[in-house]
Amino acid sequence: MTFCQLGRAQSLREIEQGLASAEGRLNHLGVKEGPKRSTLAYANAHRPWQLYEAVFRRLYSRCQTAAPGHRFRFKSKLLSLDSSTIDLCAEVFDWAKFRRTKGAVKLHLLLDHDGYLPRYAVITDGKGSEIEVARQLELPPGSIIVFDRGYNDYLWFTELTIFEVGFVTRMKEKSLYEVVETREPKGAGVLRDQIITIKTKQEQVDQQPVRLRRIEFVDSEGREYVFLTNRLDLAARTIAEIYRQRWQIETFFKAIKQNLRIKTFVGTSENALHIQIWTALIAILMLRYLQLRAKWGWSLSNLIAMIRLNLFTYRDLWRWRDEPFSPPNVGHPDPQLALLDSTAGGVVLNSAV
Repeated sequence: MTFCQLGRAQSLREIEQGLASAEGRLNHLGVKEGPKRSTLAYANAHRPWQLYEAVFRRLYSRCQTAAPGHRFRFKSKLLSLDSSTIDLCAEVFDWAKFRRTKGAVKLHLLLDHDGYLPRYAVITDGKGSEIEVARQLELPPGSIIVFDRGYNDYLWFTELTIFEVGFVTRMKEKSLYEVVETREPKGAGVLRDQIITIKTKQEQVDQQPVRLRRIEFVDSEGREYVFLTNRLDLAARTIAEIYRQRWQIETFFKAIKQNLRIKTFVGTSENALHIQIWTALIAILMLRYLQLRAKWGWSLSNLIAMIRLNLFTYRDLWRWRDEPFSPPNVGHPDPQLALLDSTAGGVVLNSAV
């Protein structure tokens, strides 16, 4: 399935034939011959997708060691939350209910701005509620999560505040609130800076209404925004910049849809679809790790394209990563040989990129 993602295989037949054509170079993986279509189909249908989720979580922990911090001065971890709909054919994916003639699933994603790494993902049907998924998140205290107005739920905002999780979002136009304090607007573009309380069903939580912050802001192009946050300590201009950085998760969804295989699928069962999406997330973590550790200035799309072109070329991966256009070492490496790369903390195969 990693070959499916990096090699852009369009079907089980292409995976089977692509691996069969490179059987001599699969030895270093402990694979004597490529799998048959029936074997791939059976694995996609019966091997639990939770296995791939577990691999993803382990790999995310590994990638964190190479990830730089976010660009802000504050030390709080910054996370973006959003979802993206993946359209499916209702006749083929009859389990993915969305509309009468259309099927879909939603990929709910939490993006870590330290290295722009996917931290958490949930796959639901097309009707899956964003706020229900958001309530399942285990967010570290002291972190800041940024999201759009689709996640507006004032009871959830209260819970986040109680658990010391910061948030930044845009305020709905018809929200009812009471101004309890007006601050002097500071910073370019800041029109108003207010402390407010929201009128909600507070009897659902054993807590007085929390104090939130309402900021009116106009950008350099004259567009006006109203932000809502529970971070009373940060500058109003910083709050606006935090929300602007939410576009990073939109960029992530665009990159993964354009460069990997999550728009069309090689299997039609729910398990097979989950596996293919999780292997795409695993592939993006591997690529981001290479990109973050490389001395060469790779863009993600360029890195994916070059790996695809060199997928079964015998090269030292770490040297190729830093000097992709330098000639390889003289001599043909033993495909069974594995070199321990102490700097990377793992086993590196001196073979196919």
